[in-house]
Amino acid sequence: MKIALIGPFPPYRGGISMFNFSLAKELQKHHEIYKISFSLQYPKIFFPGKSQKSSFKDNDSIEIINSINPFSWSKVASYINMISPELVIFQYWMPFFAPAFTSIAKKIKKRTNPKIIVNCNNIVPHEPRKIDSILTRNFFKQCDSFIVMSDTVEKDLLNINSQLIYKKTPHPIYDVFGKSLSKDKARQVLKIGDEKVILNFGLVRNYKGLDILIKSAKILKKQLDEFKIMVVGECYENESKYIQMAKDNNVEDVIDFNFEFIPNENVKHFFCASDLVVLPYKRATQSGIIPIAYHFNKPVVVSN
Repeated sequence: MKIALIGPFPPYRGGISMFNFSLAKELQKHHEIYKISFSLQYPKIFFPGKSQKSSFKDNDSIEIINSINPFSWSKVASYINMISPELVIFQYWMPFFAPAFTSIAKKIKKRTNPKIIVNCNNIVPHEPRKIDSILTRNFFKQCDSFIVMSDTVEKDLLNINSQLIYKKTPHPIYDVFGKSLSKDKARQVLKIGDEKVILNFGLVRNYKGLDILIKSAKILKKQLDEFKIMVVGECYENESKYIQMAKDNNVEDVIDFNFEFIPNENVKHFFCASDLVVLPYKRATQSGIIPIAYHFNKPVVVSN
């Protein structure tokens, strides 16, 4: 079967890109796969991070979607129509991309009419706007069926249209971060001693609750003798506010802040060195960090 996958691929960073890469890797075992990525994903003015790309590359993807250029949307549709796939799978996680995806879906439905599946990573964004539901609804009207990976996203999908055809399946386990190392070896690489290690991993944004973890460390200091909290991931906010918060709560001695994006090849060191992964999200649909923790056989504590 010819299948076109639409969404970010490496070198674009982030969980959606790695999800798409992993999905393509599995589907390529039995199908003819075409990977269609972005030439421009986020305009710089809308991107809070340091860089949208990493050193990890996927040489098979074609970067032709410009999220803000309608002329590119027509080009993408023409390319897909030329391929004439039987199935097209969109990765959806933010209504910002809905106009581009709607335009592409309309044009390919009109010409070659493939089945269109949307893998819904998120439906309602973490910072919602009034227009978001309209943009999402317009895109979903062009699509045949949907995949959701959590109860929250399932509810959001049914709020859009309770008659949509969908399948709910758990977020898969990633295998792109390499094999496990022994805890001792990983700690040697990171120069960590024998203390208990709690890992908070991933992009730092307000809704992910790092402030909750920092304040909780004050309680942990009364209950644990030797422990360290590793906060690892690029910060999309003011880094200094978290550093100051740790000082204000007298826990700066037990928290190590590493506000940097971690390349794929180094991810295993942090998970394998840890005893526990903690994700104190204030709100969330699902987390790509949990499958990474499971891959490395690490327990996870999350918000209720």
